[in-house]
Amino acid sequence: MSTSNPIHETVREHYAERIKSSASCCGPDNCCDTSNRLYPIDLLTTVPTDVASTSYGCGDPITLASLKPGQTVLDLGSGAGLDCLLAAQKVGPEGRVIGVDMTPEMIERAQANAKRVNAANVEFRQGYLEDLPVDSNTVDVIISNCVINLSPDKAKVFTEAFRVLAPGGKLAVSDIVTDGVLPEAVRNSLSAWAGCVAGAVEAKDYIGMMETVGFTDISITPVFFDKQTVDSALDEMKLDVKDYPREAVYKAVYSAKITAHKPI
Repeated sequence: MSTSNPIHETVREHYAERIKSSASCCGPDNCCDTSNRLYPIDLLTTVPTDVASTSYGCGDPITLASLKPGQTVLDLGSGAGLDCLLAAQKVGPEGRVIGVDMTPEMIERAQANAKRVNAANVEFRQGYLEDLPVDSNTVDVIISNCVINLSPDKAKVFTEAFRVLAPGGKLAVSDIVTDGVLPEAVRNSLSAWAGCVAGAVEAKDYIGMMETVGFTDISITPVFFDKQTVDSALDEMKLDVKDYPREAVYKAVYSAKITAHKPI
């Protein structure tokens, strides 16, 4: 496993505390409320209510992925396991879902959730996205939900994603990107990194990293972002408001639907 750095440690501590206290990804309030804005309601009703509400994402990679029975799916940053459990239903008993997360507390919760709903075709592995504990060319579809932005080395994440995908495989993720450069005070804040803001890169750079490792048919479609999520992340920085133009962050940061393929 790769050696972690301060960003890894800050993010891991942040999400370990969130799962232990049943808080959302960006603060004590459930700003990442899956029940009313991320997933179709009929999809969420297939899992227990408390499992459905434990999301740290910014979109719906399950619908985006258009999963089919029998596929092998990898979730980058699987958290408490919601997307893995939803994916398991789509690929059926002949399919397979692997979740990778670096936070032990998340792995423990995800395993408990999978056992609770008898998801026998799901497994969770602890590891970094920059050094995936997955064999090369073995995955049909990669999903991820607001996690790649948390990585301090996104180019390595895309390199690893490309490695484990089988030829013709699909990447379908929801993530945070920007339109313009964030203020330096925000980019240098570990708290804002953990809050899914500081680590976000410009969409054109995101695409560039994917193209460099070989991905094709890359598409980034803006979805939404709201002030509550940004405010929660920036408030944790505890900086004086004059140190960063908050309105500039509102305009720059957004959630997006991102797809790409590994050539056959």
